[in-house]
Amino acid sequence: MFGLSALDLARIQFGFTVSFHIIFPAITIGLASYLAVLEGLWLWTKERAYRDLYVYWSRIFAVCFAMGVVSGIVMAYQFGTNWSYFSGFAGGVTGPLLAYEVLTAFFLEAGFLGVMLFGWKKVGPGLHFFATLMVAAGTLVSASWILASNSWMQTPAGYEIIDGRVVPTDWLAVIFNPSFPYRLVHMVLAAYLATALFVGAAGAWHLLRGETTRRVRIMFSMAAWMVLVVTPIQIFAGDAHGLNTLEHQPAKIAAMEGHWRNGPKDEGMPLYLFGWPDMEKEETLYKVEIPRLGGLILTHQWDGQIKGLAEFPAADRPNSTVVFWTFRIMVGLGFLMLLLGLWGGVLRLFGALYDSRLYQRFALAMGPAGLVAILAGWLTTEIGRQPFVVYGVMRTADAVSNHSATTMSVTLAVFVVLYFVVFGAGVAYLLALVGLPPKDQGPDAPQAPTGGIDLSGGPLMERPARPLSAAPDVQI
Repeated sequence: MFGLSALDLARIQFGFTVSFHIIFPAITIGLASYLAVLEGLWLWTKERAYRDLYVYWSRIFAVCFAMGVVSGIVMAYQFGTNWSYFSGFAGGVTGPLLAYEVLTAFFLEAGFLGVMLFGWKKVGPGLHFFATLMVAAGTLVSASWILASNSWMQTPAGYEIIDGRVVPTDWLAVIFNPSFPYRLVHMVLAAYLATALFVGAAGAWHLLRGETTRRVRIMFSMAAWMVLVVTPIQIFAGDAHGLNTLEHQPAKIAAMEGHWRNGPKDEGMPLYLFGWPDMEKEETLYKVEIPRLGGLILTHQWDGQIKGLAEFPAADRPNSTVVFWTFRIMVGLGFLMLLLGLWGGVLRLFGALYDSRLYQRFALAMGPAGLVAILAGWLTTEIGRQPFVVYGVMRTADAVSNHSATTMSVTLAVFVVLYFVVFGAGVAYLLALVGLPPKDQGPDAPQAPTGGIDLSGGPLMERPARPLSAAPDVQI
């Protein structure tokens, strides 16, 4: 296909499937915590608007969770089908980590998900709130195990190679490898930001259509607060992550910066705002630069410099042309998020948060920005690790299965068609749910306890007939 090798096609196929998959867990991580906050506020304030929003977003959470599970299973199988040599070499580390994720996080989520979605009148408010907290905790535990596995591939530690296979020697070092804390914090904050932008865009959509109910205002306000508070924290966490990457993966940072060679030591290192890194010419063309700023950001020194990409062997260089731009897409969207948060904060000070249609249109346009930034960040991380699948230990070319380019072309085409049909329908259904305004659930909905949290149950509800019966039927 298009002159690509089996290795290229296997990488494209895995990148395609993981890009589809990561969208849904990112939203479920954020929505699970958001639902826990909504239910806690309902129990605390007794205000029905929080309960109504919980019901509204729990339906959307159910759809995202289902699509995340399905897409995750497909991705996991590819380790055995397309990357069998990697599985044979590093399975002693990655296999147990993924198994721990299933035994802890997935069991926790699956065990309490039914209570959370269908148990409103089968269990008391306290137990239902506990179930919501457990689902939220499960999403965070799941992210921890997945990030531990992927971070080990970026910065491997706590292992030995015996008879051509990785053997763990220190599980604490494996799990808490040098990049794990930074990448976990960065990813969880990214999921929270993506969810806040998603919720904020939904609120903006309904406000622009004349839905100014208390429920719509609450979700729009909460999203604006989240963007305002979390974005600066994420920028700080991203800077710390970058410094950690510079220490352990200097070639990746050089590729992200499009930095090939250093000038005199007293000139420092410029920051290239834009440009086109040319891998053959070993230089960044058409560059727009700010003198010294690159070295100041990366080394915190006025004359700071880092190792240029030309100083690494050509066979060990990541594709700077790609990661240079994916990194700038992520950072550019991050600063747009900061602008959105600050603008919302100013409007709130003047009591105009719900009146500025220009701000609401901006919030609506920024709805997918968090997910796009996550995809751009993951592309930067994974392509920047190349040509290694386990950094400095195993090359990607040595990890791929012995499939022909024809086989990989056919399977990639099938994946693309099926994913766009199945998940395209799922996303359309998801957007149709978001397009419906949150409604008052009426007097038959569960009521908050009047004195403390009552653990007693209520009248039995009809059993759900299908897994996604938590979500209403809508016309799409």
